[in-house]
Amino acid sequence: MLPLATLLHPTDFSENSEFAFRVASSLARDYNARLILLHVIPPPVVIYAGGPIPAETWPSVEEVKEKLRVMEGAARHVRVESEVLEGDPVDMILRAAEETHSDVIVMGTHGRTALARLLLGSVAESVIRKARCPVLTAKPVPTRKKIVEESEKKAETTIPVAARSE
Repeated sequence: MLPLATLLHPTDFSENSEFAFRVASSLARDYNARLILLHVIPPPVVIYAGGPIPAETWPSVEEVKEKLRVMEGAARHVRVESEVLEGDPVDMILRAAEETHSDVIVMGTHGRTALARLLLGSVAESVIRKARCPVLTAKPVPTRKKIVEESEKKAETTIPVAARSE
C-alpha cells in the first residue's frame, strides 16, 4: 500500500476541481494524512491585436483565501492547510508539491478533446508529465440529470434546417 502522509489538491474552483477535492478529502481522512489546498493565480496576459485586449481578470488574493477557507471547513476530520501562489499554474503546483513533500497530487481535469489540449494546453497533463510524485486526476461522471440538461441546452442552440421545397 502506498503510504500517504501529505496530499496536494490544486484547485481552480471548477466543478471538476470540486469533485477532485472530495476525492482528496476522502483519501486524507482514510489515511489520516495532511491535505494542502492550493490555488494559483496566473499572471495577467495581455494580447495585442491592433491594440491591447484586456487580460482576463482573476479574483483577488483575499477572495481566493475566502474560498479556500470555505473548502477547509468542508473537509471534515482532516488536517487542512491552504496556500495561494501567483505564477504559472504548472510551475507553482510542481514547486508546492516538492516543498510540501506531497505523496500525491489530486486534481481535477476538464476532459478536453485532443484538439483543445493542443491549442490551449492542459495544466493537469503537464503536471502528470513533470511531477515527481503520483498524480491522481478526477473528473466527475455526469449524472442522468446533467446529461439531460446538456442535451436540452444543445437542442435549444441547434439551428433547424428548413425542409427543401421542390
